[in-house]
Amino acid sequence: MQHDSAAQVRRGTNLPRMGNFNRAVMLDYIRRSEGGLSRVALGRLTGLSAQTVSNICRKLLDQGVVREAEKEITGPGKPRTILRLNPGAVLAVGVHLDPAVITFVIIDLAGGVVAHSRRYTPDATDPARIIAEMSQEIEWLIRDSGVDRTRISGLGVASPGPIDPVHGTVIDPPNLSGWHRVPLRSALAEVTGLHTIVDKDVTAAAVAEHWFGGASGAGSFVFFYLGTGLGAGLVLDGEIVRGRSHNAGEIGHIVTDPDGALCDCGLRGCLAVTCTPASLVAEAEALGLKLTGPAASDVPTSSVNAAHDIDVKFSALCQLSDSGDPAAEEVLERSVIRVVNAVSMITNLLDVDRVVFGGPYWSRLRERYLRRIPSLLDGLTAARSIHRVGVVGTGVGEDVGAIGAACLVLDHTLAPRAASLLLAE
Repeated sequence: MQHDSAAQVRRGTNLPRMGNFNRAVMLDYIRRSEGGLSRVALGRLTGLSAQTVSNICRKLLDQGVVREAEKEITGPGKPRTILRLNPGAVLAVGVHLDPAVITFVIIDLAGGVVAHSRRYTPDATDPARIIAEMSQEIEWLIRDSGVDRTRISGLGVASPGPIDPVHGTVIDPPNLSGWHRVPLRSALAEVTGLHTIVDKDVTAAAVAEHWFGGASGAGSFVFFYLGTGLGAGLVLDGEIVRGRSHNAGEIGHIVTDPDGALCDCGLRGCLAVTCTPASLVAEAEALGLKLTGPAASDVPTSSVNAAHDIDVKFSALCQLSDSGDPAAEEVLERSVIRVVNAVSMITNLLDVDRVVFGGPYWSRLRERYLRRIPSLLDGLTAARSIHRVGVVGTGVGEDVGAIGAACLVLDHTLAPRAASLLLAE
């Protein structure tokens, strides 16, 4: 019996790819070790021969990615030289495009933020203007940081989805009106001259957590992203899950409140219309709450858009809740129940170690969510008699989207991925 599709056939591994994979595995062990590792320890951890370890270490030292540190004396015999990461050897630029604010960072191999800036997003319906201002800010950031441009390995951009990974385009994201097949990758690469990667913001956040989140980024987890929109970044057994078209994690149409608002999809109570900042603000205003707050003085009037307005009003809602306003409390408490219902569906389906919360709006919800969600989620977890699902806030911090964007470059260049060993032709 013949099979028509050759795409189903998996090919073997050629030696150059195996060498690159082994090098990435060793670098990953060195990167994740706090005090560095000896060649003997690397051989024990990786299962590679002493000769292979020695050859790879020589290449990493020649590239300047690792450096030799102090000697380690563990007993009789020759002291062992400790190899440590050289953080400044490779840098990456990251940009997080949010409808309200654009964040820019330069990070090193250890996740240290070398440079940082933030600016309010111009009129979200004008992609050309936003791209021009992003390009200008990237150049200013590199210049003002004083870093050697030759050490910058690339530019990563975290964008609202959906995206087309093949062409690097952003395709009609719900919160960026007018962004129809915008060639974001090629436009930024052409102006900056940097190798550019574009990925979804929720995926970038998960990559950042995996690389630099510490304990919260280990194993299998769901990164529940709280931004202008909501999403879920997925990491299973240390591998980023992107999906067939790199658009995994779209959770906006999970129904968690059948009596909730009507969604564009025709269902009631989707996350997209019950738990986003915009929907919570609308819910609060329907109850008669007056949501006002100080407008940011550094936002040009010509740049103010609906996302800025929601940001200000959402902060006012959280402040009212913190001060004990019962209506504000009611709105945010309902959001907790809805979010827990959605999270339990995802964690039960994937059987992960933990859910990590983060994103631009996380800091305003952190205390309430961490106080309420763990026990509620435990009651909805199917496998709770076997293991608990942890609930934590991001270990990366407020700029997880931008740092994640930069991590896209490091991950593409340095991370060991089993999929890279498989060739399909």
